[in-house]
Amino acid sequence: MTTKSNKSISPLRQRMIEDMTLRKLSPKTQIAYIRAVKNFTRFYGRSPDTAEAEDLRRYQLHLVERGVSRVSLNAHITGLKFFFEVTVDRPEAMKKMRHVYEPRKCRKY
Repeated sequence: MTTKSNKSISPLRQRMIEDMTLRKLSPKTQIAYIRAVKNFTRFYGRSPDTAEAEDLRRYQLHLVERGVSRVSLNAHITGLKFFFEVTVDRPEAMKKMRHVYEPRKCRKY
């Protein structure tokens, strides 16, 4: 994935991009994952790799209270899960985050 400007990026973001590239995630997925971590970082106000499980739980509650759709909420959780489990090797940080059930639509034939 390439960046659109010459603006330097943090070593943490660079590491995440490299991890996504190693796993051959599509550019669209990479953008979504980076967006999820960026939005969490804005909410948290500190480097995301320092967050604890309770901080992530509060963020999920914040998103729900703002009325974020199930699909968007699950996309955020998936991006954060990748960041914490793969990039910073802290899977325990995600222990209070849960995907939200999305009922499947029945196809009519």
